[in-house]
Amino acid sequence: MSTVALLTDAAQGAATPADFMAARQQMAFTLGFHIILASIGIGLPAITLLAEWRSLRTGDPVYAELARRWMKAAGVLFAVGAVSGTVLSFEMGTLWPGFMDKYGQVFGAAFALEGIAFFIEAIFMGIYLYGWDRLSPRAHFVTGIPVVIAGLLSASFVVTVNSWMNQPRGFRLVDGEVTDVDPLAAMFNPATPVQAVHLILASLMVCGFVVASVYAVALLRDRRAGRVDRYHRLGFAIPFSLGAACAPLQVLVGDWAARFVEGNQPIKFAAMEGIEHTEAGVPFRFAVFEIPNLLSLLTKYDAHATLRGLDAFPADQHPPAEVVKTSFEIMIAIGMALLALAAWWALAWWLRRRGTGRNGELSPRRDLPWKPWFLRLAALAGVGASIAMLAGWTTTEVGRQPWIVYGVMRTEEAVNPSPGLRFGLYVVLVVYTVLAIATISVLRRMRRRPPAGPGTPAPEPVTAGSPR
Repeated sequence: MSTVALLTDAAQGAATPADFMAARQQMAFTLGFHIILASIGIGLPAITLLAEWRSLRTGDPVYAELARRWMKAAGVLFAVGAVSGTVLSFEMGTLWPGFMDKYGQVFGAAFALEGIAFFIEAIFMGIYLYGWDRLSPRAHFVTGIPVVIAGLLSASFVVTVNSWMNQPRGFRLVDGEVTDVDPLAAMFNPATPVQAVHLILASLMVCGFVVASVYAVALLRDRRAGRVDRYHRLGFAIPFSLGAACAPLQVLVGDWAARFVEGNQPIKFAAMEGIEHTEAGVPFRFAVFEIPNLLSLLTKYDAHATLRGLDAFPADQHPPAEVVKTSFEIMIAIGMALLALAAWWALAWWLRRRGTGRNGELSPRRDLPWKPWFLRLAALAGVGASIAMLAGWTTTEVGRQPWIVYGVMRTEEAVNPSPGLRFGLYVVLVVYTVLAIATISVLRRMRRRPPAGPGTPAPEPVTAGSPR
């Protein structure tokens, strides 16, 4: 579009194409920032309670020290996440007023319930953090349970809004006006179950692998120093086991999600799988590989089933197919890599628990979970899981385009018509960069502090048969 046309749009009070794209980029950036924080915020209280439960069962002070540190980190991330979540709520109104004005009454109940869950989480997190050494051990453990439950509920309520955007229900349009609003039907739309489960598992995987990656780096450093630090080993094992346990479940839920998309958003499915033309016996294509008839078999349980391609839909309803397909493939590739790493972790621990060698000595295979190459891969797992999460959201959101509410409202109809939205993007980029640097700096300072729990054992020297 020419400069004259852009100035004309601005003079008429309409958002220019540059402003429209800036609004989408700002929403994508802030949502991507928040979703990683929210994922860690969902999972970190869970692994904290698991560590504290083990401390209560065994009396091991290392578990107690891990729980104490993890919940302190959760408190920091909760505060930052509250800020980024508040920014998102304001952006919904400032960037997309057409969407909020028309449909806010439909999904507003979900945001209200999310707010209640958020306050419950905040209250009990404060009690939990303040209650260290002030409450009895069991009472303190109990105060952490609402933090986990409220975090899961908060995420579930938010995802009902996104699932509603993909499968709008609970209202009727009469002469362009929203009537007969049913908030429960809107919340419990057909996409809610699969999206909620998919998000929660992804969040637990991100948290588990991110936290474990920190301890994987520490364990590699321990090996170079010639010692075995039980604090780091347990700090790695608990969150990594959580991520590893969720990985195969996520594969099953991902298959469920793909079938749901094919049945309810076929144009998104065609973009995800790169199906250009409607055909029978569609092959499974991934990067340079192609397996005949496999996609039809996986989707319809029929190797010769017909799947609709992009050519079956009007061109003005096509999403950016290359972006959707690339992000989908990134998510799948990383997911399979994490699944393989989780499988090796399970196999290694099974071999490690299979007894001892001759004369009661430890078998060499008992060292398998702590091999340097495995720890190096585990150190990358946190970044990989985060990228997979962002790629999955890109697939979901970009694949719904050009609709902000699927089949009902196009995205350009929802954007703020005021010019100058791109300047807000520049401000957000600067502010969030500073916020990210400050958050990482605080967490690094917390990590460098030596364990201070009473009775925490010192690192053990490496000896023959030790898990080095």
